[in-house]
Amino acid sequence: MKVQIWSDIACPFCYIGKKQLETALEQFPHKEQVEVEFKSFELDPNAPVAVDYDVHDMLVKKYGMSRSRAIAMNEQVKQAGKEKGIDFQFDPLVLTNTFDAHQLAQYAGKMGKGDLVMGELFQAYFTDGKHVGDRQTLLDIAEKAGLDQNEVQKVLDGQEFADDVREDEKEARQLGISAVPFFLINDKYSVAGAQPADTFLRALETAWTEEAAQTEKAADASFEEACADGVCAVPSPKEEV
Repeated sequence: MKVQIWSDIACPFCYIGKKQLETALEQFPHKEQVEVEFKSFELDPNAPVAVDYDVHDMLVKKYGMSRSRAIAMNEQVKQAGKEKGIDFQFDPLVLTNTFDAHQLAQYAGKMGKGDLVMGELFQAYFTDGKHVGDRQTLLDIAEKAGLDQNEVQKVLDGQEFADDVREDEKEARQLGISAVPFFLINDKYSVAGAQPADTFLRALETAWTEEAAQTEKAADASFEEACADGVCAVPSPKEEV
């Protein structure tokens, strides 16, 4: 079973959603048979790498609210994260463009470390006050995850994984995804937003039950085809070359 997650490193609810899915998977008896794939989504593709204002002022500019209201909203998110084991630190947070971070995540996914690197990116951005648009920060995260720094340098200098980022974003547009996090299970069941763990668990159980029923149906059809007219056919042995 496959779970695809469109998210952005700069999205606090994507971090919370990741934690909620992890909680659901811990309760899911078929956890080891679930593949999780992170898909790229930039909330602001035009964001500069260097930003001279903080996250509170970002909300002021984006929504026209007062700074005190922006601080209060971020405090609410901080408390929500605390309940899920996330230590949001908004005051030292460094706003930046996340495109290179997505390239690193794409490469990590190909190396079987997508979940690990996404966790490290969220931690660096939201808790440690690291500049995830900075090349050295990304190289340090890659090394911590056990990835080769020289290979990651090539990834960030090249085009292959940049194309993968754009392809994920194109797919999101085709699916009508305009906000993240967005979870797609087995290309059929979707969960939008950082929903409670129970919501994810129900979606996983529904998808698993349906997949098991389809597998059983296919097996029955295969058996009926092979054993028609009261005779069971045995596949002919392959000729030796």
